[in-house]
Amino acid sequence: MASYSSSRLFAAFLVLLWSCRLYANGCYPSLFSFGDSIADTGNLKQLAATSNDGTFFPCVPPYGKDFIGHSTGRCSNGRLIVDFLAESLGLPLLPPYFHGQGTGGVVEPRKGVNYAVCSATALDASISEAGSSDRPVLNASLGVQLSWFKESLLSICGNTSDCRNFIGRSLILVGEIGGADYSHILQAGKLIDDLEPYVTLVIDVIASTINELIEMGARTLVVPGNFPIGCFPSYLATTGPDNQEYDPITGCLTKFNEFAEYHNKMLQTKLIQIRELNPDVVIMYADYYNSLMQIYRSPHEYGFTNNGTLKACCGCGGPFNYNMTIGRCGDACTILCDEPDTYISWDGMHLTERAYKLVFKSLFQGPYTTPEFYSMCPTSTSQAKLSSSL
Repeated sequence: MASYSSSRLFAAFLVLLWSCRLYANGCYPSLFSFGDSIADTGNLKQLAATSNDGTFFPCVPPYGKDFIGHSTGRCSNGRLIVDFLAESLGLPLLPPYFHGQGTGGVVEPRKGVNYAVCSATALDASISEAGSSDRPVLNASLGVQLSWFKESLLSICGNTSDCRNFIGRSLILVGEIGGADYSHILQAGKLIDDLEPYVTLVIDVIASTINELIEMGARTLVVPGNFPIGCFPSYLATTGPDNQEYDPITGCLTKFNEFAEYHNKMLQTKLIQIRELNPDVVIMYADYYNSLMQIYRSPHEYGFTNNGTLKACCGCGGPFNYNMTIGRCGDACTILCDEPDTYISWDGMHLTERAYKLVFKSLFQGPYTTPEFYSMCPTSTSQAKLSSSL
């Protein structure tokens, strides 16, 4: 028992020492991001523009209507969590990896690059396609994104030893990832109860990626869980009311949220194991689920109206303004709300800029990361005050 307590104290000391070092260096001089459409700042847009394989970019105007320069590289009306995080660290908004095929067209790549791609899966495309519909899965899995990261490193930081030190000083956001894996399977006609066997596969890929990044020198990583998908208009609209249980407070689908919680529990268990094997590495779990769920439980406290709680701001009609049989946000059938800031969901699958900002503040300036991010990087709170408010 004494030996166990001593090891825990030593690990805590290392974390404290590392946090002091970060503070002395102004926290993180660079930020790198992996994931899917929750974090994509333009990779799928670039891929669709340059590929000949029919790659489709769905987030066309009015996506990006409230973003600087009205960019449509993001699947929201404005900024994403990763944008607010970069701003809070005093860094430029992360350019997509495919802005110029790798870092060739990226300005200041030493300050960070984004490898996240809309619709990307954790599992390799061949595995995802085996369990999903006939629709081909984009070959931009977490493993593929990691290979892009490796390919671009030498052009960013020089030789191998320099890169190891560079990665060690960087903040790395691993996800959110896994949501697209589950979505593909559900779109193939399977039920939410059929998804559980895939969770272990998804979590193992995330863990493998974290371990590989640690071997490359990573010392500070943020690993998000999944959102409460049972509250998303896309699932509420496409899941019939028969034999479904709804949360009496939020109106969300109970089974879908329980599944998201199961994924998150499995992920946290795996992160604990990785931390025990790497006591000198800071691995923060970002509780996307509860940081958003608090808004669904008390929407009026955050300025969201009854109409904007479970209904998409941009869609093609129906009780949740989500109707894929007619079309999606951006198609000719688009019905657009007047005040996106009063809506949680932008298009039924992604959040509005204001909802993303509230989630960011709960995560990176509040208690919804473990360990708490602001205790590791206190300068981020003061930096965030400089960013524009909503």
